Amino acid sequence: MAVKMRLTRMGSKKKPVYRIVATDSRRPRDGQYIELVGTYNPLTNPAEVKINKEVAIKWLKNGAEPTDTVRSLLSREGILKEFADSKKGN
Repeated sequence: MAVKMRLTRMGSKKKPVYRIVATDSRRPRDGQYIELVGTYNPLTNPAEVKINKEVAIKWLKNGAEPTDTVRSLLSREGILKEFADSKKGN
Protein backbone atom coordinates (compact mmCIF):
# COMPACT_ATOMS: atom_id res chain seq x y z
CA MET A 1 0.00 0.00 0.00
CA ALA A 2 1.48 3.34 -1.09
CA VAL A 3 0.66 6.00 1.49
CA LYS A 4 0.52 9.66 0.51
CA MET A 5 0.03 12.79 2.55
CA ARG A 6 -2.36 14.99 0.61
CA LEU A 7 -5.17 17.53 0.84
CA THR A 8 -8.84 16.61 1.14
CA ARG A 9 -11.31 19.35 0.23
CA MET A 10 -13.92 20.39 2.77
CA GLY A 11 -16.07 23.50 3.11
CA SER A 12 -18.78 24.87 0.89
CA LYS A 13 -18.85 26.02 -2.70
CA LYS A 14 -16.27 28.77 -3.40
CA LYS A 15 -15.06 28.58 0.24
CA PRO A 16 -12.61 25.67 0.44
CA VAL A 17 -10.99 24.43 3.61
CA TYR A 18 -8.61 21.49 3.38
CA ARG A 19 -7.63 18.64 5.66
CA ILE A 20 -4.10 17.29 5.42
CA VAL A 21 -4.46 13.52 5.61
CA ALA A 22 -2.45 10.33 5.26
CA THR A 23 -4.25 8.05 2.82
CA ASP A 24 -3.77 5.19 0.39
CA SER A 25 -2.80 6.71 -2.97
CA ARG A 26 -5.46 4.64 -4.78
CA ARG A 27 -8.34 6.19 -2.85
CA PRO A 28 -10.35 9.13 -4.26
CA ARG A 29 -9.40 12.67 -3.24
CA ASP A 30 -12.24 13.11 -0.75
CA GLY A 31 -12.51 9.44 0.17
CA GLN A 32 -11.67 7.54 3.31
CA TYR A 33 -8.31 8.33 4.91
CA ILE A 34 -6.04 6.61 7.43
CA GLU A 35 -5.26 9.53 9.75
CA LEU A 36 -5.85 13.28 9.97
CA VAL A 37 -2.56 15.19 10.10
CA GLY A 38 -3.76 18.80 10.06
CA THR A 39 -5.84 21.52 8.40
CA TYR A 40 -5.22 24.29 5.87
CA ASN A 41 -7.41 27.34 5.27
CA PRO A 42 -6.20 29.37 2.27
CA LEU A 43 -8.94 32.02 2.54
CA THR A 44 -7.61 33.74 5.67
CA ASN A 45 -4.89 36.33 5.36
CA PRO A 46 -2.29 34.94 5.99
CA ALA A 47 -3.33 31.36 5.22
CA GLU A 48 -3.98 29.35 8.38
CA VAL A 49 -2.07 26.07 8.69
CA LYS A 50 -2.40 23.72 11.67
CA ILE A 51 -0.31 20.56 11.53
CA ASN A 52 0.21 17.98 14.27
CA LYS A 53 4.01 17.77 14.13
CA GLU A 54 4.33 14.35 15.80
CA VAL A 55 1.81 12.71 13.47
CA ALA A 56 3.37 14.28 10.36
CA ILE A 57 6.87 13.12 11.31
CA LYS A 58 5.53 9.65 12.14
CA TRP A 59 4.06 9.31 8.64
CA LEU A 60 7.20 10.68 6.98
CA LYS A 61 9.30 8.12 8.90
CA ASN A 62 6.91 5.37 7.77
CA GLY A 63 7.53 6.33 4.15
CA ALA A 64 4.48 8.44 3.31
CA GLU A 65 5.12 10.59 0.23
CA PRO A 66 3.74 14.16 0.53
CA THR A 67 2.23 15.84 -2.53
CA ASP A 68 3.82 19.06 -3.79
CA THR A 69 1.36 21.31 -1.94
CA VAL A 70 1.64 19.36 1.32
CA ARG A 71 5.43 19.36 0.98
CA SER A 72 5.44 23.16 0.74
CA LEU A 73 3.14 23.46 3.76
CA LEU A 74 5.33 21.10 5.80
CA SER A 75 8.41 23.04 4.73
CA ARG A 76 6.81 26.37 5.65
CA GLU A 77 6.02 25.04 9.13
CA GLY A 78 9.57 23.70 9.58
CA ILE A 79 8.51 20.06 9.82
CA LEU A 80 10.58 18.84 6.86
CA LYS A 81 13.72 20.40 8.34
CA GLU A 82 13.03 18.74 11.69
CA PHE A 83 12.46 15.40 9.91
CA ALA A 84 15.74 15.76 7.98
CA ASP A 85 17.59 16.61 11.20
CA SER A 86 16.14 13.55 12.94
CA LYS A 87 17.32 11.35 10.05
CA LYS A 88 20.85 12.80 10.30
CA GLY A 89 20.93 12.19 14.04
CA ASN A 90 20.30 8.45 13.62
